[in-house]
Amino acid sequence: MKRLSDLDLAGKRVLVRVDFNVPQDEGGAVEDDTRIRGALPTLRAILDAGGRPILMSHLGRPKDGPDPKYSLRPVAEHLAGLLGAPVVFCEATVGDAARACIGGAQEGTVVVLENTRFLPGETKNDDGLAREMAALADVYVSDAFGSVHRAHASTEGVARHVADKAAGLLLAREVEFLTKALDEPERPFVAVLGGAKVSDKLGVIEALLGKADRLLIGGAMSYTFLRAQGFDTGASLVEEDRVDWAKGVLEKAGDRLLLPSDHIVADKMKEDADIETVVRGIPADKMGLDIGPDTRRRYTDVLAEAKTVIWNGPMGVFEMAPFAEGTLTVARALAEATRNGALTVVGGGDSVAAINEAGLADRVGHVSTGGGAMLEFVEGKTLPGLAVLG
Repeated sequence: MKRLSDLDLAGKRVLVRVDFNVPQDEGGAVEDDTRIRGALPTLRAILDAGGRPILMSHLGRPKDGPDPKYSLRPVAEHLAGLLGAPVVFCEATVGDAARACIGGAQEGTVVVLENTRFLPGETKNDDGLAREMAALADVYVSDAFGSVHRAHASTEGVARHVADKAAGLLLAREVEFLTKALDEPERPFVAVLGGAKVSDKLGVIEALLGKADRLLIGGAMSYTFLRAQGFDTGASLVEEDRVDWAKGVLEKAGDRLLLPSDHIVADKMKEDADIETVVRGIPADKMGLDIGPDTRRRYTDVLAEAKTVIWNGPMGVFEMAPFAEGTLTVARALAEATRNGALTVVGGGDSVAAINEAGLADRVGHVSTGGGAMLEFVEGKTLPGLAVLG
């Protein structure tokens, strides 16, 4: 896989696939610009090398063609405020209108093309569309780690039709951190996994069983494991069709897999719910919504000894204050582990949101911009947007 520094960019049209699929408010203003900021080093490096960056990204899931709600125009305006360089927004993505927009942009300007998902061939990886995208560029740079697990026209197809291609600085950093954590971990290597459904992380858990020294499980997915152990889980979310699978994982993992020993429970998932702490078994009329204080202490102790940590998924319903402490505890423990020399990687939308909310994003080793892509990388799957760069 070539890096940005391997390419001659001077005077070249550099088509950059970024991941600007960012949350917005009702008026379209960007609410979280983590992914946009992540692309800035690559864009500045291209400009410094004399290249002309042309950016492609998807935004949301528009149906039946263009939809103003999903236009990248507000994102382009936000980028201009961060980059400190001129940014031109093109209402087209490919074709004559896009070429005219690119050709009219002055040197030192970044061009942002309209949402790739406004084009019906994007998600189908249509070869004709990929060729149209390639026609806009002399060089192709992939810097959208959050999208490389998808074989779309802008992530995989286009790269087949551009001879000079490379990974951007963000993508290269993502691959570097995850490869080091998974293939050359300093031990103890601890994986922290949470979220709602164990079915979302079946392959990841199985892959990590052969790599990690400890797996710390939290979130609603933990209740499927606890049901497999015979504990009462009350009204908590349990995937009944995965209980037997969980039993097999528990037998294979032994004491390497840690589960919550106590829980913050309530009769409803509301800010004003009456909450209490229970040990192991959960009453029939209650649901587990966060890990309890004893579990927080146990997990913190394990993370204090760790030398490599991967975290994906919250420990509870962290969006609500009464159920946020478990997730915030993990965030603080990772920051402390990093301070003590551990390699730490945080990924997944909720985990990233939590580390940002805690104000600790700059105190961990790496905050990944990919959720699904990170999980598939950990699982060992081939990511089409990466493979095509090889």
